[in-house]
Amino acid sequence: MQKVSIPTLNGQNVTLAAVIHQPANFDASQKYPVIVVAHPGGGVKEQAAGLYAKKLAEQGLLAIAFDASFQGESTGEPRQLENPYIRTEDVSAVVDYLTTQTYVDTDRIGAMGICAGGGYTANAAINDRRIKAIATVSAVNIGQMFRNGWENTVKDADAMPYIAHGSQARTSDANGTELATLPLAPMREEDAPNEELREAWEYYHTPRAQHANAPGFMTARSLPQIITYDAYHKAEAFLTQPILTVAGSVAGSKWMSDDLLARAASTDKQMHVIEGANHMSLYDKQPYVDEAVSVLAQFFQTRL
Repeated sequence: MQKVSIPTLNGQNVTLAAVIHQPANFDASQKYPVIVVAHPGGGVKEQAAGLYAKKLAEQGLLAIAFDASFQGESTGEPRQLENPYIRTEDVSAVVDYLTTQTYVDTDRIGAMGICAGGGYTANAAINDRRIKAIATVSAVNIGQMFRNGWENTVKDADAMPYIAHGSQARTSDANGTELATLPLAPMREEDAPNEELREAWEYYHTPRAQHANAPGFMTARSLPQIITYDAYHKAEAFLTQPILTVAGSVAGSKWMSDDLLARAASTDKQMHVIEGANHMSLYDKQPYVDEAVSVLAQFFQTRL
């Protein structure tokens, strides 16, 4: 395991903090395929992304987990900004870094993400042809989630109040001293509308996986960008790389994995459904994670 800093060229003057997980008997004089792993919205590299990167390395793959701009150990202000366009650019910024490393086979770079990180990974692959294959775990298209609800029960136009709230937050931010924030997962157990999202509270706010760098909220000024964002924009034309989605059979978010596969132009696309798992199960519950990693490793080993 090696910690690295990645200066970005995205105009934000941000340096990303990342951890490279190396397979056994790693030899820097050789060339390896590598997997970029993007964390969920509100997460950090020490949580689900780091777990998957570590387990992929145990399967013989080089993997790199990183903190998004403005989050975790990465730099940038304001803190906890969740701008989806910059989050997408972060994935390509890590690819930029990998192309400078002599041990990376630049024709064999893959990417995967968990939750919103999966959506950002798909968007990055649409934009960046250096990414040769992608996978998602409990994929969330963050724009769809905020517009249409966890289970796709809300019409786009009904999300207008969120845009108004985010717009007002920008005014408040400009005139105040403390930035307005909004939860990315329930901040209190009693705020969770169902058991699946109660697990999101548990993951981020109890010893199950809490981390000092993952407070569980974002800046409210992020809302206008998120509501109008589509992580799968133009997937019908440009998302041609091999795709694997992994989703739980009882995940409320599964419809966003279905939508990705339906829209992608790729002729090599597949879903692996893990029976009995919900959205959060795939973050850290061992039987489910181990099953996910086994199919992810096989996918990347055969597609890169």
